[in-house]
Amino acid sequence: MTAFLVVVAVALLLAAWVLGIANRLDRLHVRTDAAWAALDAALARRAVVVRALLDPALAAAASKAESASRADRELAENELSGLLAALDRSSLAPAAAFELADAEERVVLARRVHNDAVRDTLLQRRRRVVRWLRLSGTAPQPSYFEIAEPTAQSDAVMLKPRPSARVVLTDAEGRVLLFQGFDPARPQELFWFTVGGGVEDGEELRDAAVREAFEETGVKLAPEQLVGPIWRRRTVFSFDGETFDAEEWFFYASVDGLEVDTSGFDDVEETTISTFRWWSAEELEATEDTVYPVQLAELMGSLGSEWDGETRSVR
Repeated sequence: MTAFLVVVAVALLLAAWVLGIANRLDRLHVRTDAAWAALDAALARRAVVVRALLDPALAAAASKAESASRADRELAENELSGLLAALDRSSLAPAAAFELADAEERVVLARRVHNDAVRDTLLQRRRRVVRWLRLSGTAPQPSYFEIAEPTAQSDAVMLKPRPSARVVLTDAEGRVLLFQGFDPARPQELFWFTVGGGVEDGEELRDAAVREAFEETGVKLAPEQLVGPIWRRRTVFSFDGETFDAEEWFFYASVDGLEVDTSGFDDVEETTISTFRWWSAEELEATEDTVYPVQLAELMGSLGSEWDGETRSVR
């Protein structure tokens, strides 16, 4: 009888513990949804203020950003930010300049609140008990919203162009090699990404892809082994305090029996890349981790088939 009561008590404690985790996860999802609603409202207010400036190019960019889908919103909002960075604020009426600065500051604050909420929700969703018991249910996985922001209220948003060549490297089983890393300014936000990096001055895309693959994995690819570029991705991201306007070109290559050698990492990669692993499409589809490109899981099915010569835009 005593043993039965102990088992019941333990079961009740475990149930209460799991229920507490589930309730916290629900609250985090609600918080994330509310944070996105606030960010959406802040972006909408910025669009209204920009249109009131009566500049045709700015008004068109604001309308494009406001009507963009969630998938295209980051790029559209950052294009608007780029135009605002070039705006001569001294030519504006004082009231209009103040209104614009206030709208931009509210966007910055709302984005930070949103990304903090996303970070906390993702951390909770990655807990083993949440994954094993599927406590997240059908709630969609939240994602960060990357938009350039000034370092101070009066600073212009300066986007540093960064063309890069990347390699979607798969093994004999069709798994893709990804590295896990982080931004030194936000070490708690981990994400996975493909092999590759920035194109050096005067360097061809294909040559850059070959070089990056060797430096990061030790594999010596011939330029003709690379298929593509099969994908192109435009994004704006911040890294170690700098904001980049990135244009990523993805090539595809398959290798067999590769022993990944990271001895060619530079100092930044040594500091900010924590691990690597091979991922199947099914694993990518099921993971709660942040992966770039976002569409990688759904795109892997097309790898290995004959390329039609078209470079497709991906997120």
